[in-house]
Amino acid sequence: MQWGARHPFWQHDRMAAKNRQASGTPATAVLTKAGVDFTVHTYEHDPSAASYGKEAADVMGVEPERVFKTLVADVDGTLTVAVVPVAGSLDLKALAGAVGGKKAAMADPAAVTRTTGYVLGGVSPLGQRKQLPTVVDETALLFDTMFCSAGKRGMEIELAPAELVRLTGAVLAPIGKD
Repeated sequence: MQWGARHPFWQHDRMAAKNRQASGTPATAVLTKAGVDFTVHTYEHDPSAASYGKEAADVMGVEPERVFKTLVADVDGTLTVAVVPVAGSLDLKALAGAVGGKKAAMADPAAVTRTTGYVLGGVSPLGQRKQLPTVVDETALLFDTMFCSAGKRGMEIELAPAELVRLTGAVLAPIGKD
């Protein structure tokens, strides 16, 4: 038997690849295209959860310092992504300083969704409609791997912090606070 496009195993491989793409997100597509090692972790999201990031850490059994949330702020009129541990909060003044700005405030949720293409609670620093300036809290480098949103509620990506910084063109700075 000759191997080719009509062989049943070939069809199975093509269907499996198509199914992987269908369950992926723009964030996982960026990582796949870049050839980065990553793992996707999924869990059943509870709509009543008070904090998406803390929910992810609890459900996955990962220390909250290693799970990072993606927030979007307006820094002097420019939407800017901040990636900080879910164990703390964002220091807006530090974020502004990290990108050479003077003042930062949390961005309008509608603007976040429109600009990134993601819903709140599922915003990933990767694969956004428009790549925004990004700052990753320097504590990410304390870990071999970190977790951040894969672009859907209930879906996290585990990857090396250096890869996230490289692919987003991020600045590393102390922007998280307890």
